[in-house]
Amino acid sequence: MKREAENPNHFSAMNIGIPREIKIRETRVACTPAGVRQLVGAGHRVVVERGAGEASGFSDEKYRLAGAVLASSAEEVWKSELVVKVKEPLAEEYRFFRKELVIFTYLHLAGVPGLAKALVDSGVTAIGYETVEVGGRLPLLAPMSEVAGKMSVLMGGYYLSKHNGGEGKLLCGVPGVLPGRVLVLGGGVAGMSAARIAAGLGAEVTVMETNHDRMRELEAQLPAEVHTIYSNEQHLEELLPGTDLLIGAVLLPGATAPKLVTRGMVQSMKPGAVIVDIAIDQGGCVETSRPTSHVDPVFIEEGVVHYCVTNMPAAYPATSTEALTGVTLPYVRRLADLGLESAMVVMPGLAGGLNVWNGKITQEAVARSLGMACGENPFA
Repeated sequence: MKREAENPNHFSAMNIGIPREIKIRETRVACTPAGVRQLVGAGHRVVVERGAGEASGFSDEKYRLAGAVLASSAEEVWKSELVVKVKEPLAEEYRFFRKELVIFTYLHLAGVPGLAKALVDSGVTAIGYETVEVGGRLPLLAPMSEVAGKMSVLMGGYYLSKHNGGEGKLLCGVPGVLPGRVLVLGGGVAGMSAARIAAGLGAEVTVMETNHDRMRELEAQLPAEVHTIYSNEQHLEELLPGTDLLIGAVLLPGATAPKLVTRGMVQSMKPGAVIVDIAIDQGGCVETSRPTSHVDPVFIEEGVVHYCVTNMPAAYPATSTEALTGVTLPYVRRLADLGLESAMVVMPGLAGGLNVWNGKITQEAVARSLGMACGENPFA
């Protein structure tokens, strides 16, 4: 997928496909009409599957007016050179994989070994938003982490209500009644967003983190009511029995999330307490967690309500799609304008996003989590 320029002012147009997401209740779309307009204006052909943007508030007509070619089938979209998605391909999409194809999306391969094998076997080139790293940050993961972090408190508070299986505790409390206690595991983007919203509601908030520099940043940026504590087993055992809402926001880029909370620790929590495991995309950081969907978002295990939806931001697609396009579009433009190889060289962090290349896993943390051999990343 290399773009050969005849002169500095000419390049070969690329076919870019934007399919309709088929994951259960996945309402986001990979690019807004405004983003499509930019790509088409740069000389590229963009094929959008009919209905792809409806749930995000973008009609087919808006895409048509932006210059997109509307496709009636997923097969037509997947014939493109570059397919841009939101979530990882599902099993029914594996048939579209081929050696010449580049996929750019959230992959989270550590949690879906079947997908990793299908990508490797097909020879597809797969770039994961979640491992693109710039200056120690994950810019393509950050906006969805913010949405999930803020949403985790809203969902947690909702399921704490008695009629939703919770203990009946109002997080913010009322005069004369103490507020709820929120414990956030991980002080990254999702954890900080969760802590800020929980504190804003008036809850008593503690963030567990292992990086002392990050704890200083949290102390400086979050309300004074938010406290930090070093994350270890003893502190977890001490804090969990009094916790009303536990938010798992642990992240090891590309790798399976560590199981910080054991079943025994969950058993120590109050009946009707709530766990929101944001890390479920990477396997979850709570031993009792298992993936759920927006159709059936919660289950009760050891007397504790678990919310483990793997695509949380899809609940708010009008916000999430705009935020996602804002950070991914510059990378899509570079891939389309320059081709894969040149884009990998000139776009900071894009090489770190390369998860599968030439029949090999090329991201070390992903390979280690899957127990697979790690091939060389030729662009790293």
